[in-house]
Amino acid sequence: MNIEEKIKELEERNRLAELGGGKARIDDQHAKGKMTARERIEHLLDKGSFQEIDKFVVHRCHDFGMGKKKIPGDGVVTGFGTIHGRRVFLFSQDFTVFGGSLSGPFGEKVCKIMDLALKNGAPMIGLNDSGGARIQEGIVSLGSYGEIFKRNVLASGVIPQISVIMGPCAGGAVYSPALTDFTIMVKKTSNMFITGPQVIKAVTSEEVSPEQLGGAMTHNTRSGVAQFAEDSDQAALERVKEILSYLPQNYREKPPVAECTDDPNRTDKSLNKVVPTNPKLPYDIKDIIHNVLDDGRFLEIHRHYAMNMVIGFGRLNGYPVGVVANQPRFLAGCLDINASMKCARFVRLCDCFNIPLVTFVDVPGFLPGVNQEYGGIIKHGAKIIYAYCEATVPKITVITRKAYGGAYDVMSSKHHGGDINYAYPTAEIAVMGPEGAVNIVFKKEIDNAEDKVATRNRLIEEYRSNFASPFKAAELGYIDGIIFPENTRPRLIDALMMLKDKKDSLPSRRHGNIPL
Repeated sequence: MNIEEKIKELEERNRLAELGGGKARIDDQHAKGKMTARERIEHLLDKGSFQEIDKFVVHRCHDFGMGKKKIPGDGVVTGFGTIHGRRVFLFSQDFTVFGGSLSGPFGEKVCKIMDLALKNGAPMIGLNDSGGARIQEGIVSLGSYGEIFKRNVLASGVIPQISVIMGPCAGGAVYSPALTDFTIMVKKTSNMFITGPQVIKAVTSEEVSPEQLGGAMTHNTRSGVAQFAEDSDQAALERVKEILSYLPQNYREKPPVAECTDDPNRTDKSLNKVVPTNPKLPYDIKDIIHNVLDDGRFLEIHRHYAMNMVIGFGRLNGYPVGVVANQPRFLAGCLDINASMKCARFVRLCDCFNIPLVTFVDVPGFLPGVNQEYGGIIKHGAKIIYAYCEATVPKITVITRKAYGGAYDVMSSKHHGGDINYAYPTAEIAVMGPEGAVNIVFKKEIDNAEDKVATRNRLIEEYRSNFASPFKAAELGYIDGIIFPENTRPRLIDALMMLKDKKDSLPSRRHGNIPL
């Protein structure tokens, strides 16, 4: 065979591999509103940057007639490329080939690309569209899943890991996305569950559709398994690019700094009116967040889950920051089980990848209730304590209004390592709210008063003025400065610039024991 014939053979083998499961199955994929595995890669990566690995791998199974069914690539496309010029590694499961089911060689391909990502210190992206383990291969496929999970754990906190669910993801397959930093789902075409609707019906007699059980909005609103729900494959892939723009390549690097076109000294008098003078009235904390960040851009994460807590990425003077904030519009900003987990996980993510934390505090306390106590609010609230105390990145805090009781402590207080802690003049920092405190401290005086209501109201105002103001905390050094709201942006930027080279360390140990 001469060189021309060898080249033609290679071209034909490339064509067959790129065809996947064939035109009919590709058409079926498109009919469902889904892109193919290769189309997704082409959309995600910089044009012409993709370099494929293991293109001609096939399975080694001969049971159940599988020896006659071999397709190059074996259901997953793996390789590396760039996004906005930065190296990434990825795999894209091909539903047109054996339903994207995982075989031994399929798993080996994924593990190889994960190993390369870890060795080279670059993000790992998984595009998931799979029917799960390939039944014909039995325990071999289960072993492959186990190898993938192990690598997810070893890569955790070392390189960013992003999972995009773009079709079915069931059984053992769901644990790899759950171990990554971000999970993005596509509405109506993706789902995740350990056991499907048919198994649930057989075991518990409950009837539920795949969408209700494990659709994008289910996992974005109820379970908290996914952080984003997008309308299409294309939108999900664009979200990956946006997330990566805030993250470093690995834990050794600082996150990428962008050119800032927004004046770092910009002030805004409208901020003076955002927090109501009446402490019982709600407001939207995002009005403050958008105002102070560069160009008002805020990438909110977990937007539909535990909405009494707001988390996400933004920039200050071009430097990426992670924003954590209580949201007075929902549950008065109280901390509950879901908000605690949401907050703690995000704080640890930012600390993993050297992203400074900016925390806006307006929290009346932990949400009371039997269900919260039975559900372990003590344990879950402790996760926030653990996350903030463990974090060594710059930590800047602004108390906008209420900071009561233990909730004051956990929200990046000075006592948990806050580097710079500011407060608005509207801040109320105390063991509990004035109403509750007066009922306890001045109970006898109120009971013996002729006009109990007037006496109680007077004592509440006195307590609020003397003990719940930010000045008491400032006198003790628990607050570094009381700032005018209009100056929030320049004061945050000044603090961030001062802290950008901060170095801190933790005691030597194997690892801590977070209250999981």
